[in-house]
Amino acid sequence: PGEYAEELGWLGDDVWHAHCVQLDNKDIQRFASTGTSVAHCPCSNMRLASGIAPVMPMLRAGVNVGIGVDGSSSNDSGHFLAEARQAMLLQRLTEGADGCSVRDMLKVATRGGAQALGRASEIGQLSVGYQADCAAFAVNDLWHAGAVHDPVASLLLCYSSVAAYTVVGGDVLVEQGVLSGIDLMPLLEAHRAMAERLANGERA
Repeated sequence: PGEYAEELGWLGDDVWHAHCVQLDNKDIQRFASTGTSVAHCPCSNMRLASGIAPVMPMLRAGVNVGIGVDGSSSNDSGHFLAEARQAMLLQRLTEGADGCSVRDMLKVATRGGAQALGRASEIGQLSVGYQADCAAFAVNDLWHAGAVHDPVASLLLCYSSVAAYTVVGGDVLVEQGVLSGIDLMPLLEAHRAMAERLANGERA
């Protein structure tokens, strides 16, 4: 697939490809040499049994990798933190327990995604001059008990929490786990109704 993408001119530092579960070593080198990024969607790949993307070999070769959640047809929750957790666990299956750390995958999920979007100088890290984007998670509950010695690691090694606070561009969008500025219940009811119609073979 990497050779075909090259023939079509679909490689470059302004391009990213989703999934990439079939890349061989030559393809990985093509992506690395052209600055092409990858959006890794592990839950979708697992649900569809399409394969395991060679994320750690890609990273070692210099390929930029970010995390994606794919679409609702093959990822029902779109839970970004859970996606990063699955990415780490999948890489450990192929690379060994020490082959992929929490911090490796958190970097993929933050800075990797920012670079894939061509926004590495604006987002993806907490630094002066960057967007005021961040999420805060409570790790003092039952699900994270015993992980106080490394709360960062607990984000991926323990229960995948819902964000207690989410800030985008300095605006607080989630406060104490509640989405602000949106009446969520009518949207959920409409969504459930559409999903039921689709499941029954009707038009949404």
